[in-house]
Amino acid sequence: MSLALTFRGASGEVTGSCFEVEALGRRFLVDCGLVQGNRDAEERNRAALSPRDARVDFVVATHAHIDHTGLLPRLARLGYHGPVYATPATADLLGVMLPDSAFIQEKDAEWAREREARRGRRGADEDEPLYTVKDAHDALRLLETVAYGTVFSPAPGITVCFRDAGHILGSAIVEIWIERGGGTPPFKLVCSGDLGQPGRPVLPDPTPIAQADALIVESTYGNRLHKTLAETYDEFSSVLARVLPRGNVVVPAFAVGRTQEVLHVLADLAKQGRVPPLNVFVDSPLATAATAITMKYASALDRDSRDLAAWLPRHPQRMRVRFTETPDDSKAINAIRSGAVIVAASGMCEAGRVRHHLRHNLPREECAVVFTGFQAAGTLGRALVDGTTGVRLFREEVPVRASMHTIGGLSAHGDQAALLGWLGGFRHPPQRTFVVHGERETQLGFAALVGERLGWTAVEAPERGYRVLL
Repeated sequence: MSLALTFRGASGEVTGSCFEVEALGRRFLVDCGLVQGNRDAEERNRAALSPRDARVDFVVATHAHIDHTGLLPRLARLGYHGPVYATPATADLLGVMLPDSAFIQEKDAEWAREREARRGRRGADEDEPLYTVKDAHDALRLLETVAYGTVFSPAPGITVCFRDAGHILGSAIVEIWIERGGGTPPFKLVCSGDLGQPGRPVLPDPTPIAQADALIVESTYGNRLHKTLAETYDEFSSVLARVLPRGNVVVPAFAVGRTQEVLHVLADLAKQGRVPPLNVFVDSPLATAATAITMKYASALDRDSRDLAAWLPRHPQRMRVRFTETPDDSKAINAIRSGAVIVAASGMCEAGRVRHHLRHNLPREECAVVFTGFQAAGTLGRALVDGTTGVRLFREEVPVRASMHTIGGLSAHGDQAALLGWLGGFRHPPQRTFVVHGERETQLGFAALVGERLGWTAVEAPERGYRVLL
């Protein structure tokens, strides 16, 4: 048996997840994600796939985040008609996320064409959308759902199983077995996808995996430790108590996963009486849809989440949550000068309604911005976290006077200790381990740390485009 693995994205960076596997005369992809945040992101996303990729045999999606699935409509646009395997919750989330991503692509292309027209120039190919809403719906028709723990065979000699990764609703660790023949046990490849932080609210801990011949593992937070949940509650409640009497708190949050966790923490703080009465606005149609999908899978949530969901409607005086429905509802929030907690997408401030709320609240020193997740290099969120004194929003220079707070205990990614703990669940070191999904310095550092702490000797930090025979 020959098996080749190519790292097509998320190597030396966090986004753009895509790994190509060639075995038994078959070729398939694990994830097909959008590059986000980088200066050359648009150019790379256009060049990421070719007509050759339309002939892959199948695709396996670890979870619904756009940096893992956002190029599926592009793949469909190129003519791919094969299956895309995902968990049921991932498929439901993609039903709202891919059309939303496509709408953004179309709007960005429209603005680019208008900009070129104002300059008296004809639009170039680059001003056409990366993909359209129709492409997104074409991709959705390719989804085939498989529940956690169900072994399935997408091709002869290849079997696959999803295990709960505890990252977002529906997220999966992927186990792949490839037959070797001659009575030899199959070769086992494990892809961690994105792993959640143990002990955090809403979702269960990542599933331990005992054995792999080759392993691809993420390292987003492989260089740091998150604050404990107790410290997170203390810091969040302190910010809310200090800011809300005079200003607003803006929380940029990914619509899927992070928004639901932020709501959980806010409700828990309100229930404990640690914050003033909360007036919460969830300003993201996508987050509204994702929250409804989350409640559809309530049985998969932890007990605390179910209890808080039951408590909240009985105590509107302690916390009121409003989901905006129209652009006018969103604009009305900007008239509020104090007392509002505004949870809005996107999590890295690169698009969406959060940019409008930042424009209105960043210049006010009585306001605050609370970041609850990773901010990739090159994003507006990263610039704010790094202490910029001014940003450009909607062709305006906006001074930054609001206070910035990073609350790492709500990260959907496991920290260094969590990643090492999950790796420690393997009975024996894999023959080859590939550390991915980290900025280059973090990726290299975590690869070295795995060797030092766990004694694993074959740990690599591949660069994008690296191809290896296993």
